[in-house]
Amino acid sequence: MVEVVKYSAEYKQEWDGFVAGSKNGTFLLLRDYMEYHADRFQDHSLLFYRKGKLVAVLPANVAGEEIYSHAGLTYGGIISNQKMKVPVMLQVFESMRAYCHTLGFSSLYYKTIPHIFHRTPAEEDLYALFRNQAQLYRRDVGSAIALEQSIKYSKKRRWQVSKAQKYGMELGRSEDFARFMQIEQELLQERYNKQPVHTAAEMQRLASLFPDNIKLYTASIEGEILAGIIVYETDTVAHCQYIASTARGRSLFAPDALIDHLLTKVYPHKKYFNLGISTEQQGQFLNEGLNDNKESYGARAIVHDFYKLPL
Repeated sequence: MVEVVKYSAEYKQEWDGFVAGSKNGTFLLLRDYMEYHADRFQDHSLLFYRKGKLVAVLPANVAGEEIYSHAGLTYGGIISNQKMKVPVMLQVFESMRAYCHTLGFSSLYYKTIPHIFHRTPAEEDLYALFRNQAQLYRRDVGSAIALEQSIKYSKKRRWQVSKAQKYGMELGRSEDFARFMQIEQELLQERYNKQPVHTAAEMQRLASLFPDNIKLYTASIEGEILAGIIVYETDTVAHCQYIASTARGRSLFAPDALIDHLLTKVYPHKKYFNLGISTEQQGQFLNEGLNDNKESYGARAIVHDFYKLPL
């Protein structure tokens, strides 16, 4: 029998300790990260106890009669301990459905944690979703480079990296999040008429809370930032959260030089270098140009699945 407990501040230390030692938790699922936008979401995270011991947690929020695993996070399904096995996960889902049904929720929208972020195999939840007749309603396609294998750039990409290296750019870590986020904002506005998910102030605050996990790298000439990448670093993955460049930077192939620097000098020890998704419209549209750009570095497809579980 699995007991379900709604999260409150008194569980913060237990929650964070559990995530840190879990099979598939990352710093995004720690409470300090989750709560930077607490004013936008009504938190309803859950803890699952079996025989008095915490075996799983679910970052979640509610909106009306629906519960989400958590709408403010990139990923975040069931986070499980090292001892989690399939029969226990089925019990977790059974108790979770009963709990949600009792509170009158009609559906759970569940976003998985892509396998590249797992410390050890942790896909018991995928089987439990299948057993509970969950419906796959969205599948994003992302691009990741397996760094343990040899990286092969396309011919064009090799030429661009070689060209960029002749300009003598300064490549390295930066603390100028404000300027970078301005470049990101201008680029998103110009190309997609959108705003970044994070404001500059939020990004700076999160970077100060997680300095070992959130890092800004830039390519610059004489102090002028030409391109930048905010990397979210976990145990197994260096994930590009934001990539942006100026018009001059693109003309000098600054993004190429910076990505090559990260792949060969900064993160060759990581298992994966993740360039993010190339899909839109709930996964129904593939931006082929963006996808081709990522694959030219030797990246290949990973998927991120989203399910609707009737309650």
